[in-house]
Amino acid sequence: MKNITQPHDEKLPEGAVSRIGRHAQALSGQMKALNASLFPPTSQKTLRSFTSGEAARFLGVSDGYLRQLSLDGLGPAPALSSGGRRSYTPEQIGELRAYLAAARPKEAVSFLPARRPDEKLQIIAVANFKGGSAKTTTSLYLTQFLALEGYRVLAIDLDPQASLSAMFGYQPEFDIGEGETLYGAIRYDDARRPMRDVVRPTYFAGVSLVPGNLELMEFEHHTPRAMAERTLRGDDLFFRRVGAAIAEVADDFDFVVIDCPPQLGYLTMGALNAASAMLVTIHPQMVDVASMSQFLLMTSDIMSVIEDAGGRLDYDFIRYVVTRHDPNDVPETQIVALLRNLFGEDVLGATVWKSTAIANAGLTKQSLYELEKGSVGRAAYDRALESVNSVNKEILDLMKEVWGR
Repeated sequence: MKNITQPHDEKLPEGAVSRIGRHAQALSGQMKALNASLFPPTSQKTLRSFTSGEAARFLGVSDGYLRQLSLDGLGPAPALSSGGRRSYTPEQIGELRAYLAAARPKEAVSFLPARRPDEKLQIIAVANFKGGSAKTTTSLYLTQFLALEGYRVLAIDLDPQASLSAMFGYQPEFDIGEGETLYGAIRYDDARRPMRDVVRPTYFAGVSLVPGNLELMEFEHHTPRAMAERTLRGDDLFFRRVGAAIAEVADDFDFVVIDCPPQLGYLTMGALNAASAMLVTIHPQMVDVASMSQFLLMTSDIMSVIEDAGGRLDYDFIRYVVTRHDPNDVPETQIVALLRNLFGEDVLGATVWKSTAIANAGLTKQSLYELEKGSVGRAAYDRALESVNSVNKEILDLMKEVWGR
């Protein structure tokens, strides 16, 4: 009889766990190398300078006015290219805001628009559990738009996949340590940290970030145990913990934008309870609309449970944001019309257009605001940026109404 035992030098088949782990390590290493090649020499993202025309739009003045200030030696001195074109760093745009507010006191609030002591901190939860609805992209662009408008913004990445953190230049498995996500500030044990310890600055002037990574899943695992022990009261209840953490840093910001995870778990419930407004992203395809129907039904049920437990969901507004919209696609146009017919003014009037410019910028972990001019076609860039700005301006106007401005 032949010996059918396996030779000692023959390798056993690789197990699924080992293979997935090996793939994860390989991909992480490749992403780290890519980050180093995209953002040398420190492997960290930096924000480009802006042309005087871009700076003028952010400030609400004319390019000619900025040119005259430069010629008169007033305000920060812009960099001059060999062709005589002027550009300002993000920090210089901040200096221009301060200068113009002092020089034109009647318009000071338009140049330095930070919220006043009697105005509430606005917390915007961006939610949907359907993948591909552009939830993270919406959070990113809204955060950066508000910062460029002169506001102090805190972005909170509650998604364990941490796509928003990656867009701000952090690779979750390398750059974010234990206790450095929001979980560090809302956990149930003695390792809980002050919220200020998990807020970190970003390269994007005006934006601070609470990053995410897989550690956030610990909150989903530990909350049922804490609820079963029935030792939590008041702000210690799971759905109040996100709001309580944000309250610790409320004086430092005008807006908080929360990128919610793509499921209705305990983290999402905490974000919805903390929020003063909610944005629901929707891609105008029938399968996405059907998914959103389920999302809304589940959200309504969960909100009822939170309110029965003593939570308060008193939103200043709820709006549906149509994303990745092709206005020349007839079925998509019909779906947008259906949404407007059903929800009326709760659907934003502007939509974010589907654009290769946005997609191409995302390939290098950048937004259109960060992209160097000429990186994509001028016409595609302008159309995409106009649609994004229109959506974000509409959201900002809603928030100004809440402040009574």
